[in-house]
Amino acid sequence: MAVHLQSSLFDQEDEVSTRPLRGIQRTDLGHGAWIDVLPQWLRGADTLFASLVRDVGWRAEQRVMYERVVAVPRLLAFFGRRDPLPHPALETARTELSRHYAAELGEPFTTAGLCLYRDGRDGVAWHGDTVGRGGTENTMVAILSLGAPRHLALRPREPGPAPVRRRLGHGDLIVMGGSCQRTWEHAVPKSARVTGARVSVQFRPDGVR
Repeated sequence: MAVHLQSSLFDQEDEVSTRPLRGIQRTDLGHGAWIDVLPQWLRGADTLFASLVRDVGWRAEQRVMYERVVAVPRLLAFFGRRDPLPHPALETARTELSRHYAAELGEPFTTAGLCLYRDGRDGVAWHGDTVGRGGTENTMVAILSLGAPRHLALRPREPGPAPVRRRLGHGDLIVMGGSCQRTWEHAVPKSARVTGARVSVQFRPDGVR
């Protein structure tokens, strides 16, 4: 699969490893929601990006919109609780996130959903991860971003707090927690300025999609 990565701009260490999570910064969004952000959580992000683009069995999906069948504007992959993840670094990352948030989340992260945004024409519309328990319970979704920087936009479902945008770069981590999936929506807007590809890895607990 041909995707564009400007390697000279990114972390080029061969070994893939994570940095300590103790430097993570939390922002209270209101309505019981919050986000944690840690830039450059991952070292060797170039290596992991290239491996995932090459080795993951990416699939294209379609959906019905306005009575037409349209292509979903990104490629997808999903790994359940019992599925081996496509790179050992993702296993390590999931374990570290589960350990760090154990007291607050009360359960481990178990699944990994992957999205490949091939360029700025790919994106994801406003939504919350409300399929399953995320629609009725507080939970967490941890996202590791690899490749070209993209904005993650967040907006409240009810009037009140101001919308939020976070520019996620190569190796950055963002965690959406509390009531975020129920009381806020998030999106990755399309962009005419983006030419490079991005991989998003979303770690979730059981029963949250």
